Amino acid sequence: MNPRVSIIMGSTSDLAIMEKAAKVLDDMGIPFEMNALSAHRTPAEVEAFAKQAAERGIEVIIAGAGMAAHLPGVIAAMTPVPVIGVPINASLNGMDALLAITQMPPGIPVATVAINGAMNAGILAVQILAVGDQELKEKMIHFKESLKKKIVDANKELAAVKYNFKTN
Repeated sequence: MNPRVSIIMGSTSDLAIMEKAAKVLDDMGIPFEMNALSAHRTPAEVEAFAKQAAERGIEVIIAGAGMAAHLPGVIAAMTPVPVIGVPINASLNGMDALLAITQMPPGIPVATVAINGAMNAGILAVQILAVGDQELKEKMIHFKESLKKKIVDANKELAAVKYNFKTN
């Protein structure tokens, strides 16, 4: 099956973060691809990837990068496909990457998640795809309900814990 989402990282050292997006996509049954491309070390390959993504059937791109973090913006400049940026904490607590990804010029948007927030990037990619896919929309509804259930169940556990404390 052809990939619908492309996960791109600036370096394979970002894999531990970016695989969280891959897990979400895999759990939702969405075919994806993963590659390492660098805006600074492989600019020609980044350009070819970005310009060919739409015609290859890629519907959303998740791009993670640390430090200067130009990768998501460079890709967004060359493709009509929505790009979700994941700032990676490689230096300066990830603030450099966060600012580089969010401060895009007018006309070149990059949706941005939290520092190291690849899981949310995967979820956002699913939500984007679910706009035109009822089955995915149902999966997202069930996923959100499972989040609610975790909190409800946790509150039941906390209620039991608070009674174990002695009051003075």
